[in-house]
Amino acid sequence: MQKVLTDAERLDWLRLARTDRVGPVTFANLIARFGTAGAALDAIPGMARRGGGKNFTLPEAAAIAGEIAALQGLGARLICSCEPDFPRGLAALDPPPPVISVLGHPHLLKREMVAIVGARNASALARKFTDMLARDLGFAGLVVASGLARGIDAAAHEAALAVGTVAVVAGGLDVIYPPENERLYHAIREQGVIISEMPPGEAPQARHFPRRNRLISGLARGVVVVEAAERSGSLITADYALEQGREIFAVPGSPLDPRAKGPNRLIQDGATLTQNAQDILAVLTPMLGGDFAEPGRDLPGAPPAAISQAEADRVRAAVEEALGPAPVAIDELIRQLDAPAAAVLTVLLELELAGRCTRLPGGQVAWS
Repeated sequence: MQKVLTDAERLDWLRLARTDRVGPVTFANLIARFGTAGAALDAIPGMARRGGGKNFTLPEAAAIAGEIAALQGLGARLICSCEPDFPRGLAALDPPPPVISVLGHPHLLKREMVAIVGARNASALARKFTDMLARDLGFAGLVVASGLARGIDAAAHEAALAVGTVAVVAGGLDVIYPPENERLYHAIREQGVIISEMPPGEAPQARHFPRRNRLISGLARGVVVVEAAERSGSLITADYALEQGREIFAVPGSPLDPRAKGPNRLIQDGATLTQNAQDILAVLTPMLGGDFAEPGRDLPGAPPAAISQAEADRVRAAVEEALGPAPVAIDELIRQLDAPAAAVLTVLLELELAGRCTRLPGGQVAWS
């Protein structure tokens, strides 16, 4: 349910999002259970203690207010996932990122997008093709999203500056990375829009890039991979696109070029072979303006607010005994314990907050 938050509610929302061990899945589960970020903040220290956590602390409200002030000082703004201005593609993710910060022209986030990604060490021909593709897609009315990296990302942003481009960065909005893209960063800030999940001043780290890639694919109707070696970040973006129900496009290349292995394999696996913008528009045009259809839109294991603590306490020992270092599906855990699902999910949430249990992809959990 969409809602414009008050300043106090927005501070609570960001404070919950910045709480240690509260990732997007846990955040969504807490909001589903408690209804508001403020109520969740009141509850989670006790939940962490029941889960066996020690010295659990919440972020200081003053520090969170400082982050919001820093964004305002940059001319940026914070948008929470429940708010009407949150990009529709990201709001449809399961779960959505709790917050994004936005710098530049946020109206571009309301337009239809296509993502273009590829190798940092891109060939000259791939850069030229990316330039042509991004311009043609932009003039067809699509905003081009990418990750402000070297190579294909930079070529896509450059070509789409005049018609609309979105850069998703892995660090804070004010951190220019890589440094050689400083001129492009400022151009996008003036003509396009830059978004991030990270606080201002935070340097990009390796663990941030998969989160950035998830946002790139989530914003767009489809992802175009121009060049990408096997196991590259661009293929991670394509994997996210597949999970999110987005279209995947791939530009073929020579089998002798390692940078062509990624897109060539994607084509073998069913991606749309792409030789020009029309190949993309033929697939995307019928869906433009429609809703984003997400596979499996249910929240992953959100316990309802009605569960009593006594019920959770009754199954706690059984849940802890059943968990181990090897991942187990939550559904399987509930089935084996023959316990109320809401009680098991509450215990798992408490163990997560305590740092003793880790939620893994595919609805699985394991001891941390």
